[in-house]
Amino acid sequence: MAAASSVRIARRRARGLFEIFVAEVPWTVSSKELKEYFSQFGSVQRCQLPFDKDTGFHRRYGWIKFSTPEDVQNVFQKDTHILEGAKLTLKQQLHRRRGQRKNPSE
Repeated sequence: MAAASSVRIARRRARGLFEIFVAEVPWTVSSKELKEYFSQFGSVQRCQLPFDKDTGFHRRYGWIKFSTPEDVQNVFQKDTHILEGAKLTLKQQLHRRRGQRKNPSE
């Protein structure tokens, strides 16, 4: 029982290590196209572009989840990522628990 619990904890901790945040995604790019683009760097598990309920368009940002940390490294080895003429902004997504802050002074 304890082994299963420690496996779950390890998975939760590693969850954000294989994920990147993507901003400045052009309106015309679909999640399928975004996934196809990032597939050249490694195995994409999930591509999520949140939509605005009022407009029906995506919010121009999203998350790409890869299978391994090496896939994420491959993405960041390329200086610029351009889709349909727009330069994407990328950040490695590191999850923190709700309420957890970077430092105590925040």
